Amino acid sequence: MKIAIVGGPTGVGKTELMIEICEEIGAEIISMDSRQIYRYMDIGTAKPTLEQRARVPHHMIDLLDPDEYYNAFMYRKDALKVVEEVVKRGKIPVFVGGTGLYADALMRGIFEGVPADENIRKELRELERREPGTLRKMLEEFDPEAATRIHPNDLKRTIRALEVYMKTGRRISELQKETKGDERFFVIVLTRERNELYERINRRVDEMVRNGLVEEVKKLLEMGYSKDLNSMKTIGYKEVVGFLEGRYDFQKMVHFIKRNTRHFARRQLIWFKRYEDAIWYNLSQVEKEEAKRKIKEAILRCYAV
Repeated sequence: MKIAIVGGPTGVGKTELMIEICEEIGAEIISMDSRQIYRYMDIGTAKPTLEQRARVPHHMIDLLDPDEYYNAFMYRKDALKVVEEVVKRGKIPVFVGGTGLYADALMRGIFEGVPADENIRKELRELERREPGTLRKMLEEFDPEAATRIHPNDLKRTIRALEVYMKTGRRISELQKETKGDERFFVIVLTRERNELYERINRRVDEMVRNGLVEEVKKLLEMGYSKDLNSMKTIGYKEVVGFLEGRYDFQKMVHFIKRNTRHFARRQLIWFKRYEDAIWYNLSQVEKEEAKRKIKEAILRCYAV
């Protein structure tokens, strides 16, 4: 049995297409989105609608409040439990989403062998505060392989990699390779031509704003959720916070959300290109029904193995 992971950039059309496919083959969707796990954050995370979730069961959505901690290790553990439950019901589990770190967690496992050290983390954060950019330079020197995989702005993972090196004298990139992978998964990546993808992203942002994104962020703040939470730094939410604080006007806010989402989509594509055996479908070059047919065949064929 092999289980499909259907990934791709935000705005490519994963949700709509996969709901149709899963509805036809009796599959259930396991969300692979690191932001849809949060309650009350519906519009800005583009969660499937209640009508869509009625058509096809969805899992790993609305698990936590916005101020609760979650990571890829916890996601893998929870998601694999869902896989077992779905299979027991005689249904086909299909992962759908754009969080590459979660895809890695599923296929490659998660290295959690070195306990956290708050003293080291505090010292590293203070060093970065005094000399911005220092930790990135350290990572590039001590673990260049990890530096190629960790985004320059991802301070949390940078600190973790340096913490492991300082505690063990070994590179986290080496230790991660010792983690046992899971060969049950295969990857399908959906993409589109850049211009079309960016147009879809722009339209989706406009739709989110029309549907009440600003009001959703206002409500979260009124509920007491801090703008400094990791969840509130999600694209869409952080730009609305800036608008509400008067740092720029409404049009600038919309521009920033569109721009940052386009940049994010590009990073997602770069991440999924790392999977050498992935099956790619360019939805700009193949008719929708043909894409559905091929994806259905791939899911059913591999699941039956």
